[in-house]
Amino acid sequence: MVPGRSRWRAVLLWILLAAGPAAHVSLSAQEQPPKRPAQDEFVPLSELPPQEQLPAAPLLIAAYSVAWIVVAGYLFSIWRRMGRVEQELAEVSRRLQQRRS
Repeated sequence: MVPGRSRWRAVLLWILLAAGPAAHVSLSAQEQPPKRPAQDEFVPLSELPPQEQLPAAPLLIAAYSVAWIVVAGYLFSIWRRMGRVEQELAEVSRRLQQRRS
């Protein structure tokens, strides 16, 4: 165990314990919106108030962007690892050829 590690854990624990009640007080002090009964029927998007409308296109583009970046990063890491494996196989092959001769 690293000597300073337990100290950082203790500091983090104290920060979390101190921030917990403060966050609860600040959340409870905020004004709560009035509760409305749940709607049981379809409401067209054009009839919703502006604060309840979510822009779908930016969220969809962001989600797909993150997914493609993750896939590209994974493929890049596989490509690099395969390059290293090919180099190691070439080295082993070269050593075997030297040993046979």
